[in-house]
This record gives sequence, C-alpha cells and structure tokens, in this order.
Amino acid sequence: GERVKVESIAKGFQDPHYVEAKPSYMRLVNRARVLFFVGLQLEIGWLPLLVQGARNPSLVQVDLSQGIAVLERPTGPISRAQGDIHPEGNPHYWLDPRNGVLMARRVAQELKPLAPADGTYFEQNLKLFESDLSSRRQRWEERVAPLRGTEVVAYHKEWEYLAKWLGISIIDYVEDKPGIPPSPRHLESLIQTMRQRKVKALLVSNFTSPTIPQAVAEKGGTKMVVLPISVGGEKGIESYGDLFDAIIVRLAEGLK
Repeated sequence: GERVKVESIAKGFQDPHYVEAKPSYMRLVNRARVLFFVGLQLEIGWLPLLVQGARNPSLVQVDLSQGIAVLERPTGPISRAQGDIHPEGNPHYWLDPRNGVLMARRVAQELKPLAPADGTYFEQNLKLFESDLSSRRQRWEERVAPLRGTEVVAYHKEWEYLAKWLGISIIDYVEDKPGIPPSPRHLESLIQTMRQRKVKALLVSNFTSPTIPQAVAEKGGTKMVVLPISVGGEKGIESYGDLFDAIIVRLAEGLK
C-alpha cells in the first residue's frame, strides 16, 4: 500500500537469472530497510554482489521461498555439466497463485515489526489481496479446466508450478540441459516426439529469444505460446492478478 515505497531491481521483462549488478542497484539496496527476494539461488549470480556493495548493516533480508512446497529438488551430485541446475529446487514458484498468498503473508509479517503503527493497515491490505486473488483464481481455474491433461513442451524449466496448478503436462523441454543451448540431436528427437504425440503448444517466456523455439514449434507441427513470467513484463501487467489474467487468456487460446 501507500505506506511503503517499493523499488524492483529485476524487471519483469528480464531473465531473473541474469541481472547486472550495477552501482545504481547497490545504492537502492543501501537505502532500503528490507530486501525481499525469491531465493532458491535464483539471484545467486548477482544479488550477493549488490548486498555486499551496498554496505547496509541494518538491511533486513527476507527469503520468500521459506514455507513453499518446492518442486524438483535435485538428488545426488550436481555439476555445471548438467546445466543451470538449482540445488535447492525450482525457483519459479510465484507462477502458482497459491504460493503468491504465502509470499504476501510473509511480506506482511516482515513489515509489521519495521512499522508497528501500520500493522493493522498491512493486515487489512493482506486480507484484500487474499480475497481478490481467491475470486480471480476461481475464474482462472474454471477457464482452463477443459485443458487439464493437455500435453505441452516448454523451452526452459520455468512453468512447472503453473503446470502443476492447472493440471497441464510438460512432456519435454527445448533445452535438454537448463540454461544451455540445445543440441541438434536433441531438437531432432524432440520434434519427432512432438509430431507423434500431437503436442498442443510450446511454452516460452516473453524474454526468451524466439528464434529457436519458433523453429521447433513449426517443425513439430504446433504453435509457440509466449507467456509473461513476471509483473511488469509487458504493458498492462501491473499487478500479480494482471499477470495471471494474461497467462490464462493466452493458455486458453493457445491450447484450445
């Protein structure tokens, strides 16, 4: 609400794995009282550098992944040869609105000690957020209910929470190793699979270069469905609800 000034470092149209640790961002962190982040090492390549450079000893850091039922926690040894593997699990959990409620509750919980006089205000806004998201979620689920069980391919491992929530089956990925350009051999096999199983769509985030996924979609006999992944990722997506409004409309149109 209006009692808090919020500034975002990673913008909604950027790949959150790769953000440049600019001095201007360090100044933002230096002035901040609290820093909320996704966690699960999503920001591991740049956020620690910003925090170190900010030199803000009173900064409260809040990892919003705590309490989330994390998907795809790897087992066994992990190496860079496997690609961009997240040892703590898949970090794209905000793409399930049920997790958005948990995140909002954590935000309110952490803000109240910092501004005790505004505690009631934060709680009221939290309840409004939860109520609005609940009613929207019902509409979203009804809209895509006929699509449950639909098979799709994704470019990168970022839609797992969304797919689990909606009951959509991701059968394979364009990237055979996360974060590494796919090999021609893998793409040939994937295209054959897509044709054989009549895959409905190839899901790709709106910050991904469309060249490879578009070619794979065309050769695989399906369509590429471009989805926003974060608030601010496109014009008109200014809230968490707006984000899912856009995602659900495109999924419903792309998969029917």
